[in-house]
Amino acid sequence: MDKTTIEHLTEEVKKLAIEAGNFLVEQRKSFDRSKVENKRSHDYVSYVDKESEKMIVSRLKELLPEAGFIAEEGTQGRNGEDLFWTVDPLDGTTNFIHDNAPYCVSIALCDKSEALLGVVYECCKKELFWANKYGEAYLNDKPIKVSEIAEMDNAFIELGFPYDSENTGKMMPELAKRLYGNVGGIRLQGSAASELCYIACGRFEARIEPSLGAWDIAAGALILKQAGGKVTDFHGNDIYCDGKEVLASNGKLHTHIKSIVEDILQGEKQ
Repeated sequence: MDKTTIEHLTEEVKKLAIEAGNFLVEQRKSFDRSKVENKRSHDYVSYVDKESEKMIVSRLKELLPEAGFIAEEGTQGRNGEDLFWTVDPLDGTTNFIHDNAPYCVSIALCDKSEALLGVVYECCKKELFWANKYGEAYLNDKPIKVSEIAEMDNAFIELGFPYDSENTGKMMPELAKRLYGNVGGIRLQGSAASELCYIACGRFEARIEPSLGAWDIAAGALILKQAGGKVTDFHGNDIYCDGKEVLASNGKLHTHIKSIVEDILQGEKQ
């Protein structure tokens, strides 16, 4: 897909993400917690997630009819299409349920080898992060870059504790234990897409989480990479797109954090 087409699609998706985000904010004002569903242990979905996804998918189908979908709530699927949208209509559902920031809309267009464009709209602060493969990353139309922090002692680190704790072992508690007191700060914020963008604009230096979905990271990972950051699996390989292992950083701390994670994983095998 050529640069002009991708730039046009990026502008359309930016408008759609804001529209979907505004829908979420309005719905939160009268949100009915009794209609929340439990997909699996501690992993929730609301009628708002589903309605947001239906709206986004419908509009994206009009914009690019030939593209498939990987969407968190399964509104539309992928059947081998060369192009596909990766959609999270509400990343941070638990935060949304509890009226807590952040939560966002995340939309990416990918082909079989890479993400072509990514847009994340963080609803609570009205922040629009976006990038495409041909240019810089932006926050509300201002270029952004990762931080220059290169010492762990000064690093502000984001962690994600997955819902399926029974399948992820003791890695995250052990990682938190090793980082605590040895970095500038640790936070758990509950919205992977938003948090990848926070690294991209220099608010944080890294984020680590296993057992995510492609919809959680596709847009945010592209934005971070175009801002000068790095995203890999836990062993430094460029095979993070399925979300099973995601280590994201400003690039300067990546090797150090990877070595800590690998040491923990090796210890779990023993």
